[in-house]
Amino acid sequence: MTSTTTTQVAVPLPNRGPMSSSLNQPPVWSLESNRTLTPPLSEKCDKYGRQDGVCCKDLKDDDNRMLIDPDVVRDVIIGLSDGLTVPFALTAGLSGLGTSRIVVIGGLAELIAGAISMGIGGFLASQAERDHYRFLRRHTYARVTRSCIGEMEREVHAVLGPIGVDEPTSQAVTNCLRKVEDGVGFDGSVPAPADEEKVSLGMKSEVGLTPFLLKFGEGLEEVPNRRLYISAVTIGLGYLVGGIIPLFPYFFTSHALEGLQISCIITGIVLLIFGAVKARVTGAAQSVWGYIWGAVSTMAVGGTAAAAAYGLVAAIERSSL
Repeated sequence: MTSTTTTQVAVPLPNRGPMSSSLNQPPVWSLESNRTLTPPLSEKCDKYGRQDGVCCKDLKDDDNRMLIDPDVVRDVIIGLSDGLTVPFALTAGLSGLGTSRIVVIGGLAELIAGAISMGIGGFLASQAERDHYRFLRRHTYARVTRSCIGEMEREVHAVLGPIGVDEPTSQAVTNCLRKVEDGVGFDGSVPAPADEEKVSLGMKSEVGLTPFLLKFGEGLEEVPNRRLYISAVTIGLGYLVGGIIPLFPYFFTSHALEGLQISCIITGIVLLIFGAVKARVTGAAQSVWGYIWGAVSTMAVGGTAAAAAYGLVAAIERSSL
């Protein structure tokens, strides 16, 4: 009796229930693969060979903080820092005039105008960043399409070489990305689009040589349209929230100097807290001294601006007498 040996595709055994013991067992691969069948990346894990049986993805570092989106952090820092320093400096300067009414009216006018201006500034800055990326994407795509494979291999190796990737690997990456950008696909099974469609597909594609050179060569990524509005709202609200804090004490006292003293105490505490939180969410604080430095430096900036504004208004008032 003869039998024909065929190579079988290995797949993980299905789970038989929530309490099945197969949840803790490694996938079963074909015994007839003659050690030539490589499991997919999603199934590769060394936890079954480790003594503790823990996957490396489950091992936690000492600092397991979750950092916020850096773009949002940047907008919040811009809005709050300007809101805490500029209105505070203005109200401190107006306090030299002696009446809280003038401080409140001038502070509110500056606060509303500043919040609108900062929001529009954030929108225009994000819009300019998006337009700049789209211009470079058109320029890079045109250069990729007219360049030979050798030139592209040199450009890709110029990006990957400094981080330790050798030339053969860079060439393989270049060929793979070139095929993807041309619409061929990884396995060559997808037919390439027509010439009139290729430019449109290449310009909108997020894979291929053009996005690779922009992201890893130039450090640029596509700015989504929603980012424009998020940036405007975040910066504007941050300025509004930060600016109302130093102005708040003047609503409850008729003496501007008394309101200035309370405003200095409240704003100083808020600046300290804001500096420490900023060091936390940005990952700059690696120790207690990092939090202290972030808090003190932020308060020093706001205090210097307020002192300069107050001194300037006081000097102008004395010179006018």
